[in-house]
Amino acid sequence: MINVPKTVVAASMAIFALSAVACQSTPTQESTGEYVDATVISTKVRAKIAQDKSVSIFPIDVTTFRDTVQLSGFVNSAEEKRRAGELARSVEGVRNVENNITVK
Repeated sequence: MINVPKTVVAASMAIFALSAVACQSTPTQESTGEYVDATVISTKVRAKIAQDKSVSIFPIDVTTFRDTVQLSGFVNSAEEKRRAGELARSVEGVRNVENNITVK
């Protein structure tokens, strides 16, 4: 049997505990995994909007936080705004859409 000093065991446990805490989310900050998931969702929403000929993706900003997508920017018509929100809602993983797009 290997005899490991107690200080080495204690230090290892402290490092493990600190690394676990660093990956946890808070009410205002996502964990690393949540951030990666949000980035993937935002990318999928951008791609979906870019594929649709009736909406211009360039003036639209897409951000995601905890599966809620926020759309902002400017479009030329209420129909473009509505369609962008509809496309965002259709992406897998999106729970809610805050459509803050402004019609020029």
